[in-house]
Amino acid sequence: MRRVTVYDSMDREVRAFAPRTPPRVGLFVCGLTPYDEAHIGHARTFVFFDVVARALTRWGYRVFSVQNVTNLDDKLIDRAAESDEDPLVLADRHFLTWRIAAERLGIRSVNYYPYATDYTPEILTQIEALVHRGFAYPSAGSVYFEVAKFPGYGKLSGQRTEALRPGARVEVDPAKRSPEDFVIWKAATPGEPSWESPWGPGRPGWHVEDTAITLRLLGARYDIHGAGLDLIFPHHESEIALAEAATGESPLVNYWMHAGLLTMKGEKMSKSLGNVYALSTALDEFGPMVLRFFYLNAQYRSPLEFVRGKSLEESREAYATLALPAHRIAEIVERDGPERAGEPLPDDLASEAESLVDRLDETLAEDFNTREAIALLFGWSRRLGALLERLADYDGDALAELGAPYDWGREVLGLFERVGEGRAGAWAKLVPVAIAARARARARGDFAEADRIRDELLGAGIRLEDHAAGSRWSFARTD
Repeated sequence: MRRVTVYDSMDREVRAFAPRTPPRVGLFVCGLTPYDEAHIGHARTFVFFDVVARALTRWGYRVFSVQNVTNLDDKLIDRAAESDEDPLVLADRHFLTWRIAAERLGIRSVNYYPYATDYTPEILTQIEALVHRGFAYPSAGSVYFEVAKFPGYGKLSGQRTEALRPGARVEVDPAKRSPEDFVIWKAATPGEPSWESPWGPGRPGWHVEDTAITLRLLGARYDIHGAGLDLIFPHHESEIALAEAATGESPLVNYWMHAGLLTMKGEKMSKSLGNVYALSTALDEFGPMVLRFFYLNAQYRSPLEFVRGKSLEESREAYATLALPAHRIAEIVERDGPERAGEPLPDDLASEAESLVDRLDETLAEDFNTREAIALLFGWSRRLGALLERLADYDGDALAELGAPYDWGREVLGLFERVGEGRAGAWAKLVPVAIAARARARARGDFAEADRIRDELLGAGIRLEDHAAGSRWSFARTD
């Protein structure tokens, strides 16, 4: 396996990567709260961690990648109330929209998308452990984590607990022992989804959802936790406290990786600020390759400024230049076949292509430096640019050697794709998400929503058949 280095947000330095049980790697990335359509700021984080999983897999690691879905929280409840809708239905709909966009964008490395509400038993078990160990206390039907009982709180962010006190982060809550304590089980409010618990009906708090999921799927300690930079405090700080207090094991994570935020005029792209650009719109206007190029042609930990009418237009021109030789090689091979006759590749070019692939791996292995890897690919495209008219003279083996750096870019960066997986391949990933949403709707007795999902699939050419073992799907006949 290749030597890899990673910038660890906890130690604030680049460290050699050493998974706990090589070659296995547990990767958890904080996913969406799908209360609205995803925007291009969300996708920057998820594209980067898609590259992390792709690269580690190429280098011989066995990656289990988990990305949670916060399908119930205050934002979802508030947004659903505006439209008089069940928040769980709203979450299902927006998550399916996200999965369609993610598939178009080439984010295919995630092994599992766990829904928070599906882990309510694990959440209750963790809360009971925290209460039993003296780190949490019930009050007024809710349960709170007592921050003062965990001396390490703040070790990831460097923040002091005073930042959580009134006037900084939260309003005064008389049910708390201290202002900085945070809720891990929230007493039921009329009209909201709730579950039974030893402390009365309620729903999980945000932070404990993630730790219950990772404890079940990845264990008390795992390798990489990734997310956007904005989640370090208080979310990740609270995850550390909850998990380590509940299990007595530390550290929760060996490497904390945080991607920089997408900004507009220096501010984080955010629905609350109204400065968002919908991901589906960007995909329609510019295509997935331009978006991936825009994200990856930057240092992942740095802010990435987005300027309407400029950023993606410039990226489209730059990417067209970068990809021109790759597409030309692909066109020739598609036309004549990989065994085509022609001239062999000169030794100097063959050697350059081979060494470039090694340099690409070495460059990316230094804290996933996608920007420098793309710079190397630009150099190769300039080199081949002078040979565009001669490419058709080379034999199939020669073209394969010239195309090897682009094959690397396709495998690891997800660039240079010209044609999707095809109708069946794409739907095979997306239809199960819709079927799962429909099954949840039926389980809670919302048959109108279940019928709506079935009808939307049928409108897209997908027919469902319900059987005792579950729902099966097939392409509907169009004749």
